[in-house]
Amino acid sequence: MGFVARPFGAVLFGYLGDKFGRRAALVTSIFMMAIPTGCIGLLPTYTQIGIAAPILLTLIRVLQGLSLGGAFSGCITFLVEHAPMKRRGLIGSASLASLVIGFLLGSVIFGIVKAPLTDAQYESWGWRIPFLLGIIIGFIGFYIRHHCDESPAYATAKREGTLSKTPVRDALTHELKHMAQAIGIYLTVTMPFYLLSAYFITFTERTLGRSKEEALMLNSINMLILFVVCPLSGWLSDKVGRKKIITIGALAFLFASYPLFMLLMQPDFTSILLAQALFAVIVGFYTGPVPTLLVEIFPTRLRYTGMALSYNISAALFGGTTPMVCQWLLDKTGTPYAIAWYVILCSVISLITIYFYRDRHLEELA
Repeated sequence: MGFVARPFGAVLFGYLGDKFGRRAALVTSIFMMAIPTGCIGLLPTYTQIGIAAPILLTLIRVLQGLSLGGAFSGCITFLVEHAPMKRRGLIGSASLASLVIGFLLGSVIFGIVKAPLTDAQYESWGWRIPFLLGIIIGFIGFYIRHHCDESPAYATAKREGTLSKTPVRDALTHELKHMAQAIGIYLTVTMPFYLLSAYFITFTERTLGRSKEEALMLNSINMLILFVVCPLSGWLSDKVGRKKIITIGALAFLFASYPLFMLLMQPDFTSILLAQALFAVIVGFYTGPVPTLLVEIFPTRLRYTGMALSYNISAALFGGTTPMVCQWLLDKTGTPYAIAWYVILCSVISLITIYFYRDRHLEELA
């Protein structure tokens, strides 16, 4: 439900961001994430209020999905529009680094909360603590609201009167080509990322027969690799161009995915570790320049809306469905190599899209 709600969040916050400013939309989306997250920690159980409990939880997840539909797009737009031209790739990649930090912090907080509690205590009330801590996110929004300036690119467009009065309609009317490019390029971000960060945990346990502790350790290592490689890739894209970097990354997915799955299926833990680590390197290398590329592909007057719609449509269709599709492929074919072919298919689509993309890394934001 969270992923289903994200394109609608893109419409809502895209309109707010292009109409009233990046900062206003970003702060609103952060508060809309913090409050529902805290509410999960306060939610009564099924035994207390019956069917109302899962209904309320579903509504909260919808609100979180709406929020994320605007928050991550707003974060990327805000960062890149503030960045100098020669550092846009590096600064844009900070959005991905923060995402990875979020995954790692989630694991750390889970471990800290779980450690002193028995299983019964954790299942009774301990699980609520991480959600209540999510309210801290609201203080980040409060800080942004009072300490950060509006995006220079947006402020200039507003002063010159070039902003769209109907950004959603105009984006769907005039920016369909760029939206299709953005969806095709982001496809090989979102599918491999959720394969690496979500499905590989289950795959490592159930298919490879390793322990939960080993699966979670591998996930943490993968996230740390992304944290290092994404900024490096973003920095390189400032030097040689976004198109060259993502082309190399997509080709790496195309030619390395099947051999890496062969290595992944070896019985020793070292092979599994090496396969996942190398896959994480490719994911990070391809992904690093993409946030900045998505900002550069759209004009300032429609940027928030066009980017948010493209990113969230791609994430909802191909990212959120990744664990389900991968498990379906595994069940239907009986071989994990079907998952590798899915990665290869995504990379082929992205390569075709990249061919028609014009690099803008040496151009000022329009």
